[in-house]
Amino acid sequence: MQLDAFIRRMPKVELHVHLEGSIQPETLLQLAERNNVSLPATTVEGLREWYTFTDFAHFIEIYIAISSCICSAEDIELIAREFLRGQAAQNILHSEVTFTPFTHFSLNRHIPFDAQFAALSRAREWAAKELGVSVGWVLDISRNVRPIEHGLTVADWAIGGMDNGVVALGLGGPEIGHPPELFESAFDRARAAGLASVPHAGETVGPESIWGALRSLRAQRIGHGVRCLEDSALVAELRARQTPLEVCPTSNVCLGVAASIAEHPLPRLLDAGLYVTINSDDPPMFNTTLTDEYLKIAAAFGFGVETIKQLVLNALRASLLPEVRRLEMEARFQREFAEVQP
Repeated sequence: MQLDAFIRRMPKVELHVHLEGSIQPETLLQLAERNNVSLPATTVEGLREWYTFTDFAHFIEIYIAISSCICSAEDIELIAREFLRGQAAQNILHSEVTFTPFTHFSLNRHIPFDAQFAALSRAREWAAKELGVSVGWVLDISRNVRPIEHGLTVADWAIGGMDNGVVALGLGGPEIGHPPELFESAFDRARAAGLASVPHAGETVGPESIWGALRSLRAQRIGHGVRCLEDSALVAELRARQTPLEVCPTSNVCLGVAASIAEHPLPRLLDAGLYVTINSDDPPMFNTTLTDEYLKIAAAFGFGVETIKQLVLNALRASLLPEVRRLEMEARFQREFAEVQP
């Protein structure tokens, strides 16, 4: 119980969480009502039941329905504020949050990117002032959207936001049939401008996806990456580079990468000397939070305070915060660890 209390109170950083996938049922119902969008349920309880993960097709159904409820820049600001309020409640002091702008520009309600980004910026400034938490935006390319050239558009948007909170270019969506190599030109453009590369790879596709992210996209972090264990040469490469892996245990279980938390490869990743961080991915869809992820892995694997602290510090040190800010935050974390440690 002392460890549980420590985990709940300790400062945290999250590197892999999707803004659209963070929308709680209460907020979705509010969006649907004000935008006159029909959903499978009309109560919070009904939506919560509908959110319950069953399979990947159902997950995509929910994601599409959520996107259809985001109809304006004001909606984007609302979901961003609600998300950041939830992060603050967990003492997550810094988050690097994936947002998929092309969905709302082209595939959904044609919200101009400038309006989308202004909404994100207002939420970011509000959270810093009112909640004392920071956020960096990872604008990601939808790897299944065609034409491929839409990735260049997203890269340009990301570059344009570098002075106002955009920290990286990401690559999300279904891995199967959409390898990282397809998006090399977009990531080359972003990297030339000084943006970090943080693609998803190695969750539903194996080591070849991670190799592609490293070689073609020059990935600085890997979203998921847990299937690297299928290739000893890749494990050696990731260990030598100390490339951070954004591991999302409950998401991996729900999507069939691991049969259960107890059977998750997390201990093997750590034993292999890989750089691991813990994250929640799409928390309400997987009925989890970042705090819950730490509680689950501590219980499943018998991790003690020191291991949990190291995983938190891994996330902080792998963040894309400026070095001075990162060092200041680490000193704060160490002080807060000491205050709440059992």
